[in-house]
Amino acid sequence: MAHISFAGAKYSLGPEESVLECLERAEYEIPFSCRNGVCLTCMMRVREGEPPRASQKDLREGQRQQGYFLPCVCHPEDDLDIESPSDAELYGRGVVTDVTQLSANICRLRLKAATPLFYHAGQFINLRRGDGLVRSYSLASVPRLEDTLELHIKRLGRGRMSNWIHDDLKVGEALDIQGPNGDCYYIGDQPERPLLLIGNGSGLAPLFGIARDALAAGHMGQIYLYHGSRMADGLYYMEEMRSLAQENDNFHYVPCLSGEDAAVREAAGARDGRAEAVALADHTGLADWRVYLCGYPPMVKSAKKLAFLAGAALADILADSFELQDLRREPRE
Repeated sequence: MAHISFAGAKYSLGPEESVLECLERAEYEIPFSCRNGVCLTCMMRVREGEPPRASQKDLREGQRQQGYFLPCVCHPEDDLDIESPSDAELYGRGVVTDVTQLSANICRLRLKAATPLFYHAGQFINLRRGDGLVRSYSLASVPRLEDTLELHIKRLGRGRMSNWIHDDLKVGEALDIQGPNGDCYYIGDQPERPLLLIGNGSGLAPLFGIARDALAAGHMGQIYLYHGSRMADGLYYMEEMRSLAQENDNFHYVPCLSGEDAAVREAAGARDGRAEAVALADHTGLADWRVYLCGYPPMVKSAKKLAFLAGAALADILADSFELQDLRREPRE
């Protein structure tokens, strides 16, 4: 049985228990969100011992060398002496420069980082407000095109962070920023390859960034972006997407509605059906394609399976989906 030492005390790990679960059992409030090793909110550091490779696999090389690991997916076989990193090591500051409503339940948040943030469009960052609440949001901005960070925040019914951003956050206020994180971004190694981008809801944010990043880099292959919603008010940035298509012959924007009648779809210029179903009906052979999927987990899971069956290699299907939980076991936004 492995043991962990933390804050001057030693604890035994139970069978199948992660380091995070052990610390929670000991009544420590360790920030977390996804519990799946995705969001990096719970990142800690080893003082003595060797963390399992699985607990470091999504970290940058420099972080691994410094002993950082993710306790939510850490199941050590040997004893570890661990500590929480300081705020200064993980978080920077960002000042709000814009909060604009894009649709009935999605707003655009722009932040100016106090120190330069080196990231790829499509990655995500963690935002932390003054009371310690943390949430992850994908980046719609492109570093080569703009000097602010752009996020699209969907209001969710009981969402503490999303409702606060929509209702109370003001220009000039500051938030803590951690990141960037994630591997769902444009890879410019083969600029002639066709790209298929599929998303729903605020999953448009990273896809908007990825598409613009690819075009700015001179991508020559065809780029198809399918954005889906059940109702028409879930589609947004339609003018921006259509302008992008008009300006670039190799970019194609396809909005999709799965819960509206024909008249509403026609007025919106949208296709009938779920984004992933429409996209994979249009593109039945994906052997040489790179596929990007962003949005609700059921859609991402379905689209990933369909893309694989259509011939896309698993290594060429890049996806981000989040089933995040509240940091204090309260209802997630």
